Amino acid sequence: MASLLVSATSPVFFSVAKRNAFGVPWRQLNSPILSSLKQSLLQTHLVLQNNFIQNQLKYASSAKCVVKCVLGNQVQSEGDIDEVCELVNGVELVLGEEDSFNAYLLKAVKNNNGAAVLLLSDVFGFEDSGTRDFAYRLSCNGYNVLVPDLYRGEPWSKDRPQSEFEEWRRKHLPQRVASDINISAKWLLDEFIAAGISDKLGIVGFCFGGGRLIDTLARDTQSHFGAAVCFYGTRFDPSLASQLKIPVLFIVGENDPLCPVDLLRQMESQIKGSQVCVYAGRGHGFAHHPESLEEDEDAEGAFNIMRNWLNKYLVQTRNVMD
Repeated sequence: MASLLVSATSPVFFSVAKRNAFGVPWRQLNSPILSSLKQSLLQTHLVLQNNFIQNQLKYASSAKCVVKCVLGNQVQSEGDIDEVCELVNGVELVLGEEDSFNAYLLKAVKNNNGAAVLLLSDVFGFEDSGTRDFAYRLSCNGYNVLVPDLYRGEPWSKDRPQSEFEEWRRKHLPQRVASDINISAKWLLDEFIAAGISDKLGIVGFCFGGGRLIDTLARDTQSHFGAAVCFYGTRFDPSLASQLKIPVLFIVGENDPLCPVDLLRQMESQIKGSQVCVYAGRGHGFAHHPESLEEDEDAEGAFNIMRNWLNKYLVQTRNVMD
């Protein structure tokens, strides 16, 4: 059972609404999860802290200009602060039954395209500012983005000595991480089925999350995923490439020591329709931890390529099927 976590410091914007995350009236849905969320939303109206608002407005404003090129007039090119804040709403969730974990869902409001994306974070966790900013921008572009806490409240910290990394990694068993990803994907699918929208998901992963993206697609025997973008994935088995049923967009820096370009080229040749985008001179993590979004053209370009890929394989495909 999922429940809404309320916190005055939660870095997401909540609004009291009479519709679910996908724009369907609550009265038309019978999902226990949605009923729980409805009650919490009607009782709770949280406002973003001022410093978080200022941080996110920069990305929302940039995203609006980008999305205008793809989605036409669905997003206003200009707007005041209130208009920008209304672009994205969010809820914090607890997923799973007895062995539960946290997650947060960001949903597009005015330009919602009806598509959902599961975002798998790097080792710094789902509360990392780079991951949250990226998820916010993606949601500003029309998507409903679910980000699970793959590390159960214990992500890796840059302040810890590198000598402790392997011990930390061993605490997060692959079977448990895979189970949390499966539960997160099922939650999104149940939401879509309840709303009568779609049964296909997008999946995006950074670093460690990119490696788990490969594992997840290899387990996807029922073809629940329709689009995948892997940012400099790490610690995955390249032999799984033959088991993947959908094209994967691989984005990587030319000088990334953790994600060799040659390995991705090998996988590209085995996954029909896949593509490897290599950014000259870039290392690991450049797309979601750039020096600055305005100055880093490669990070901006990578975001746009990802957005177009998701639009092609998730949004346009769904529209054709409809």
